Amino acid sequence: MHGQPASLGAFGGWFGFCRLSRRQRRKGSSMTHRPVLKVENLQTRFKSVQRGKFVHAVDDVSIELYPGEIVGLVGESGCGKSTLGRTIVGLEKATSGRVLLDGVDLSTLSGGALRDSRRALQYVFQDPYSSLNDRQTVGEALDEALQIDGIRSRTDRDRRTKELLDQVGLADVVKDRHTRELSGGQRQRVAIARSLAVNPRVLICDEPVSALDLSIRAQVMNLFLRLQKDLGVACLFIAHDLELVRQAASRVYVMYLGKIVEHGPSQELYDHPSHPYSQMLLASVPEADPIAERQRKVPLMVGEVPSPTNPPSGCRFRTRCPMVVDDCKQHVPPAFKLSPGHDAACVFAKDLHRGKRSALLEAEVAATRVTALAS
Repeated sequence: MHGQPASLGAFGGWFGFCRLSRRQRRKGSSMTHRPVLKVENLQTRFKSVQRGKFVHAVDDVSIELYPGEIVGLVGESGCGKSTLGRTIVGLEKATSGRVLLDGVDLSTLSGGALRDSRRALQYVFQDPYSSLNDRQTVGEALDEALQIDGIRSRTDRDRRTKELLDQVGLADVVKDRHTRELSGGQRQRVAIARSLAVNPRVLICDEPVSALDLSIRAQVMNLFLRLQKDLGVACLFIAHDLELVRQAASRVYVMYLGKIVEHGPSQELYDHPSHPYSQMLLASVPEADPIAERQRKVPLMVGEVPSPTNPPSGCRFRTRCPMVVDDCKQHVPPAFKLSPGHDAACVFAKDLHRGKRSALLEAEVAATRVTALAS
C-alpha cells in the first residue's frame, strides 16, 4: 500500500487538498451528460510463457467516465488496473470488447480520426523519471507535443508552452532546464503539461503520485483537481492509496484479478463496502490515530492471489474469501444493485450492504482456524 494518511496529515497542503477535493467531488459527481468515455466488456489477454495458456489480465470489464469527474480504480498490485488503463488508450491491444469516446467505437476508426481520438485520451505514467527524455529541456519536451498537435508557428508554440507551464504551476524559466535537473514533483508536472498540450478529454493517471515524496503528493493532487475544475478534463485515477482516492474521486471501481468486483459513489462505497474483498482492502488502511491503530484488529486474507493464467472458476475471490459457499465455485456472481450507482459482484452483497453479515468477522474466524491448524 502506497502512502500513509497519518504521514500526509503532517503537511498543511494535505488538509487543503482534502477540503478542496470534497467540494470538487460533489461538483464532479453530477452525471447529467452522456459518458465521455465508456468501456464495454473489455478483455485483454496475453500469451503466457506456459505453452497454450494466456494471462487473463482484464476480463469483461465495463466502466464509464463523465465529463469533468475523477473516478478511482483501486486494487492490489497485479489485479489488472494498469493493463486496463493502457488498453483504453491503445498502448495494449484489446482481445475483445469496446472503448467508446463520445459514443464512437475507437476500433472502427483509422487514419486521422484515430489519431485525433488518441490525442483526446492521454496517459500519465507512474514514474516521472522514466516518462521524460533526460536529454530534452522542458521546452523541447512540450514543443514536441505541440508540434504533434499541429501548431506550426514557433511563436504560437512558445506562447502555448508558457500557458501549459502556468497551468501546472511551474515558472516559465523552467522551460530552459533539462528534465533531469528537476525534482520528481516538477517532472510529474511537466509530464502532465505534456499530456495537456494536445487538449485531451480524458486523462488516464496510473499511480501518478506514488513515486513522489509524501510532502508533494498533495500538491500534485491539488493540480489534478484544478484541472478538473478549469478544463473539465475527466480523469481515471489508478491508485493504491485508498484514502487519496476517497478524497479525490466521485466514484470508485474496485478490481480483483482482472474483474471489477464493486463500484459505487466514493463515500457510499467507503461507508458501506459490500464485497468481502472491498471490506478487507479498506480494513488495511491505517488509522491516523496511533493508539487506535495499535488496538484495532486487521483481518488477513486467506491464501495467495491465484495465477491469472489459471483463474478460479466462479467468483475470482473465492479461493481467499472466508465466506465462500458452493455457489461461489460454480457461478460467476452478477453485479447486484444495492443503492443508486452502487453494485457489488457477491452473492452476499445485499446482506453485507445492510450490515447483516460481516466479512471482517468471518475473516477473523478463518484466520483463527488457520492459526490453530498450523500450531
